[in-house]
Amino acid sequence: MVKLNSNVEIPELGLGVYKIEDADVERVVHTAIAAGYRAIDTAWFYKNEKALGAALKTLNINREDLFITTKLWNDFQGYDATIKAFNDSLESLQLTYIDMYLIHWPCPEDGLFIETYKALETLYKEGKIKAIGVCNFKEHHLDKLLAETEIVPAVNQVEFHPLFNQKALQAYCESKGIKLMAWSPLMRGGEWLKNADLQSIADQYNKTVAQVIIKWHLQQGRLVIPKSQNDNRIRENFDVFDFELSDEDLDKIDQLNTDERQFRDPDEVKIGDMK
Repeated sequence: MVKLNSNVEIPELGLGVYKIEDADVERVVHTAIAAGYRAIDTAWFYKNEKALGAALKTLNINREDLFITTKLWNDFQGYDATIKAFNDSLESLQLTYIDMYLIHWPCPEDGLFIETYKALETLYKEGKIKAIGVCNFKEHHLDKLLAETEIVPAVNQVEFHPLFNQKALQAYCESKGIKLMAWSPLMRGGEWLKNADLQSIADQYNKTVAQVIIKWHLQQGRLVIPKSQNDNRIRENFDVFDFELSDEDLDKIDQLNTDERQFRDPDEVKIGDMK
């Protein structure tokens, strides 16, 4: 568990549920809980909040032992729209509070992320959210946010993987008391999980490439939310607490960085342009 600046604790490794269909959500959640996960990361944009809410109801586990994160979609930025969108998500998830609520993208050209974040501050003060934060914020977005709002974000969730290693952003966030969380931590799998350098490291530890990358994130102080709907991979991704990567191997993974995003540049995302 990692203590956030809002004084709540979050599991360092959680399950992302992006693109998981409603019909698969309950099975995925039960597999994850049985494997040891206690944090689940969703979003309005993932279109599965209702299915997740229904699945949570079927668990034989205390609500206090779960850490549920969801996110405000771009189309609902603005103070009043954010309050409404939050309440809609709360209802969909069938919860009385949400552990963490994040702004999904800054959409800087639209100029609404400050008043949007102020709505999150209101909800936090009302006790409806235990921690508030952002996703995909660069340093200059955070500079503006910190100058014009009251509560320092608990988390900044960003694209972060061996090919796009945002260590400078992580250092900046840590200097402000903001925890970095990696989305797409495994580069969406695919061919990169067959990389020869990564495979040679994995072979040393009798682990998979995915497990090695997850461990690289954890040992470097990042929260991580690998997404999978494959039962075996869900279990495999959590089985990373019985080994430690050497400094040399951590450095080898760092060397794979290309400084090239695999996904959208946050400065270019505008309200209404992602569906």
